[in-house]
Amino acid sequence: MTIATSTDTQSPGSHVADTHDLIRVQGARENNLKDISIEIPKRRLTVFTGVSGSGKSSLVFATIAAESQRMINETYSAFVQGFMPSLARPDVDVLEGLTTAIIVDQERMGSNPRSTVGTATDANAMLRILFSRLGQPHIGSPNAYSFNVPTVKASGAITVERGEGKTKTEKATFNRLGGMCSRCEGMGSVNDFDLTALYDHTKSLSEGALTIPGYTMDGWYGRIFSGSGFFNMDKPIAKFTKKELHDLLYREPTKIKVEGINLTYEGVIPKIQKSMLSKDVDSLQPHIRAFVERAITFTTCPECEGTRLSPEARSSKIKGKSIADVCTMQISDLADWVRELDEPSVAPLLKGLQHLLDSFAGIGLGYLSLDRPAGTLSGGEAQRTKMIRHLGSSLTDITYVFDEPTIGLHPHDIERMNQLLLQLRDKGNTVLVVEHKPETIAIADHVIDLGPGAGTGGGTVCFEGDLDGLRGSDTITGRHLDDRASIKASARTPVGHMEIRGASTNNLKNVDVDIPLGVLCVLTGVAGSGKSSLIHGSIAKRDGVLVIDQGAIRGSRRSNPATYTGLLEPIRKAFAKANGVKPALFSSNSEGACPTCNGAGVIYTDLGVMATVESPCEECEGKRFQASVLEYRLGGSNIAEVLAMSVDEAEKFFSEGQARTPAAHKVLERLADVGLGYLTLGQPLTTLSGGERQRLKLATQMSEKGDTYILDEPTTGLHLADVQNLLGMLDRLVESGKSVIVIEHHQAVMAHADWIIDLGPGAGHDGGKIVFAGTPAELVAGKSTLTGKHLAAYVGA
Repeated sequence: MTIATSTDTQSPGSHVADTHDLIRVQGARENNLKDISIEIPKRRLTVFTGVSGSGKSSLVFATIAAESQRMINETYSAFVQGFMPSLARPDVDVLEGLTTAIIVDQERMGSNPRSTVGTATDANAMLRILFSRLGQPHIGSPNAYSFNVPTVKASGAITVERGEGKTKTEKATFNRLGGMCSRCEGMGSVNDFDLTALYDHTKSLSEGALTIPGYTMDGWYGRIFSGSGFFNMDKPIAKFTKKELHDLLYREPTKIKVEGINLTYEGVIPKIQKSMLSKDVDSLQPHIRAFVERAITFTTCPECEGTRLSPEARSSKIKGKSIADVCTMQISDLADWVRELDEPSVAPLLKGLQHLLDSFAGIGLGYLSLDRPAGTLSGGEAQRTKMIRHLGSSLTDITYVFDEPTIGLHPHDIERMNQLLLQLRDKGNTVLVVEHKPETIAIADHVIDLGPGAGTGGGTVCFEGDLDGLRGSDTITGRHLDDRASIKASARTPVGHMEIRGASTNNLKNVDVDIPLGVLCVLTGVAGSGKSSLIHGSIAKRDGVLVIDQGAIRGSRRSNPATYTGLLEPIRKAFAKANGVKPALFSSNSEGACPTCNGAGVIYTDLGVMATVESPCEECEGKRFQASVLEYRLGGSNIAEVLAMSVDEAEKFFSEGQARTPAAHKVLERLADVGLGYLTLGQPLTTLSGGERQRLKLATQMSEKGDTYILDEPTTGLHLADVQNLLGMLDRLVESGKSVIVIEHHQAVMAHADWIIDLGPGAGHDGGKIVFAGTPAELVAGKSTLTGKHLAAYVGA
């Protein structure tokens, strides 16, 4: 009766459930957010803008998406929650109207060398089922076509129950056919060790014969080697017997006892294979990657010819093609091949596979192949690969959160990405996008601009409303929204050329090109046209060439801009020299660390399945150092006060007076050059935004010696206003006598170039050719390529 009455009192056509049409955020203080309150419309596309470091990710990812995920996790039992990451509640007063959040970020896909585009998207799983049903000759279950499943054979006695209480022992054999190539173990390549790069045969182990990173005789390795008793530690390796050398290099894991502790001894080569070669080489730390590239030669497996599959898996075919053949095909071609298969018995499978492959083409990734290692995808490609599983989803009323979905996209591809975002919205979903590109800001139903500055200068809402309102607002984004670069009046003259002849890496078609030196040269072309193939296949390994890619920088809470850039080293030495003590005292990761929190500055309290509580250390008050260390001063400041300075403040501090330190000042100048003057030296890397990390990496690698700098999409994560700073830095590099080659899609960088090389005309096998080489003015005048048309529209030509 009550329910009926309440229904009758409502206005016609409305329902109380329809009133929940906003996500309300009140009092958000995560990271640099300053107690902000906003309302976000549901089932609309909302774009968050603002300079890099203004608090966009803190609001969207660390507050809205994080709380949605935490609340979903709390619906599981305490037992299940024990296996999930424990998430703390964001620092916010009220969050209302949340729906399930799905995050599609820029994180590179796993660096496991066994992971491919096919395994990451379920395409391989569907193909394995398809071949197990239709492949001729039939060889077995889907596992027989998987390069991650080895063949297993066993024989022995089994006990068979016969009647009541009677058993009989019988001999049985067991076979499970897997698709893994036995030679390369499903990796597609075999490795060969250069033993001279592992050790110096003239020295003994005690003298430091091993030249492998981390294998010092001062630590546990020395104790394990000496305690094993397999060889004499003081005997030069050149005088080892065959057995001693085998034990050092190849011995299988063997239990030993050292100083009363049970340990496992293992030969050096199997140890390297497990610790270094089980990961993608590109994801290793720089010094370990240099060692791997020097000591190990990778060659295509001669047995499976790089397909990773066993002979049986390669022998089973459908319409003359094996699973190895179809995985090497370009996905757009594979979609056509699947479309021609007409087999009613597997119709649902073919329909699902067809939809998945068409989604790749629709999202602009039709040029990939399913056997492409996942770790080699760029940030933009990885993000779009993750999007694929959501495009055909029947779920609605989901909150999709995107982190700069246009990264790595040519202006031509951005139009396609915009359509995909609108499709998700039109299905009844809430789409939240963190973005800098004006083309994507233009399709927003609602815009929230954060700022006005970055770091402590940001964290407030500068504007909230529609696109026209943003354009008329006096915010940094509003002022720069309609910025259009102009073509350079005059281009610099090259001082020479770098010749490339017959380049055929990946999809390149025997390319001949001369890259001008001593100028700013920009490589353009749609995603997948062959830009990275040209650079990494033909230029990157030449002498004097320094490549700065878009790989994410990694670091724990203990890492900060001072440690990452190497700035802390000269600062510690300056403090030590001024006070007559050891430099190690001025490191929070070494002797100077607060004994209570071990230099972390915070105490962690583990509460089981509940979120771990983080509280400031009472002993050092979050300063990380012992009280005695803070008594030492340089130029009137202690080490904690120096680490609390911003880059701009520290640049001034180390440039004059008693604290004058040229080595530190040089690093700080580079940080200021890339627009990071507001960052504090001791801010944990884990709290930096994607754009800030990219620029921090840029500033660090610029210090390395090189004649030619190659930058892979340096505008990633940069606000429209920051792009001008980047162009100024590139100009200073060229004027100092360096050659700069930039792979870039941003039209402002193209317009600023001295020379443009455009690859295309399409992606995959439709690309791989030089379609234009000349000045930006010639490219705009001709409008003969996709890049030329978009650049002409951008500069208003």
